[in-house]
Amino acid sequence: MTVPQHNTPTPPGWYPDPSSSGQLRWWDGNAWTGNAWNPPAQAGAGQAGGGQAGPAQPGAGQAGAGQAGPGQPGAAWPAAARPGQYGGPPQYAGSVQPAPRPEISRGTPVYNPFIWLVTLLPVITLIILLLWNPVFHLRYVGARRVPTLDPSAFSVPYFLLVISGWLIYGVSVLLSYLDWQKLQRDGVVRPFHWAWAFLGAGVYVVGRSVIVHKVAPQRGLAPVWALIGLTALSLILVSVKASMIISTIAKALPM
Repeated sequence: MTVPQHNTPTPPGWYPDPSSSGQLRWWDGNAWTGNAWNPPAQAGAGQAGGGQAGPAQPGAGQAGAGQAGPGQPGAAWPAAARPGQYGGPPQYAGSVQPAPRPEISRGTPVYNPFIWLVTLLPVITLIILLLWNPVFHLRYVGARRVPTLDPSAFSVPYFLLVISGWLIYGVSVLLSYLDWQKLQRDGVVRPFHWAWAFLGAGVYVVGRSVIVHKVAPQRGLAPVWALIGLTALSLILVSVKASMIISTIAKALPM
């Protein structure tokens, strides 16, 4: 649902549902979203207090639900909620807490190709590591014939291993951004920010899965389990490969 242009933009937040359902609906700053929230019981109890206006009804001097008032997007916009009124439990004056994230519907997908690529891209590095089978030789340098390892042992797979690490890092950041956008389009309020991927793809995968699991109970943790399995496999393969390389170097060195 879109609204007409107005001079004073209404900030994103929870406001009374324009369909008069008794719930609060999330306004993203431009349009109503599909996220609704039942306000806590304290909001309803506050209606009985003397001199206090009810949360879902405009107070004295405010525009009614069918009238456009100052700072309201249009005729269907109810009276705006007071800041902090629907922020959950009672708050002390001056405290600012974000509104709770509403749960998404069971039919809304929580996985997409972007998050799976972020999780599984390190497999490419493991494959290159397995293909790298260096053979070390000694070279004698200088008049003293000092034995040194031949640089030719660091072949093409070695340089591919180094370059692929940086490429996977950059691609993971881009895919995290695309996944973050997809979650927003699917109705997830304040998903885990994609910029955390700069600290590592694993950071984003874990944070993203925790937030998604909150808004979609019993779902959303599969990428974390895949990441744990991939990390365990990586440790095993790296340990075996390192042992083989150390053994090869030891054989090449003079006794």
